Amino acid sequence: MQPEKGQNAKSFKQRLVLKSSLAKETLSEFLGTFIMIVLGCGSVAQAILSRGHFGGIVTINVGFATAVAMAIYVTGGVSGGHINPAVTFAMCLFGRMKWFKLPFYMGAQFLGAFAGAATLFGIYYDGLMSFAGGKLLIVGENATAHIFATYPAPYLSLANAFADQVVATMFLLMIVFAIFDSRNLGVPRGLEPIVIGLLIIVISCSLGLNSGCAMNPARDLGPRFFTALAGWGFEVFTPGSPALGKQNHFTPRRSKMRGCGLGLLLP
Repeated sequence: MQPEKGQNAKSFKQRLVLKSSLAKETLSEFLGTFIMIVLGCGSVAQAILSRGHFGGIVTINVGFATAVAMAIYVTGGVSGGHINPAVTFAMCLFGRMKWFKLPFYMGAQFLGAFAGAATLFGIYYDGLMSFAGGKLLIVGENATAHIFATYPAPYLSLANAFADQVVATMFLLMIVFAIFDSRNLGVPRGLEPIVIGLLIIVISCSLGLNSGCAMNPARDLGPRFFTALAGWGFEVFTPGSPALGKQNHFTPRRSKMRGCGLGLLLP
């Protein structure tokens, strides 16, 4: 009887194993983006909801960068740890990944970001409700929408917003691909995610003022869509709304995809 139980247990474990490599990669991207949002946006939530007593701009930048590094450590060996549609698009554009995988990767990234935002909302639900007397606000001193998504500064014009996102994403992709380029000085194997985390810190510290330096369509759009459904309302998507300054909300997403192409052309 004992060997039979062992065989049944082994059979059950085998059923849990994904046999399709694409399924493994898709699940990996979902998990990586989920980790990035829960830990990264979590650092923002802690700073905002504590009104600066348990965090600030430094902890947010370091927290988000470390979240990205940890997500890459978890997923890098399976899917490459893209956790960013701009990275996936660039990989396909330059022949480093097959195009048919693009929708699977991107879909997993957006869903992972949405799920991460939903999880964070649940973790900090009581804090969100008490922060502004039960109101979920997009603008004002008690606004909480920017915990989940990035919003432009009120002064930012359409052209400036576009350029801001193109340049930030260009630097991200250019340096990430340089890190993994064997023709360069190289980074000790296993330390690449840490170096990418440092890269995100420096970009956030230097190019984050205008619009939060998202550099990642999934990181912004997934949580933004969640906030629209969770109670902040679809004003989070409205072009020209007070929350979005002077720019069209969708421009940063287009500019990120353009910036990824420029970033790969420069190395």
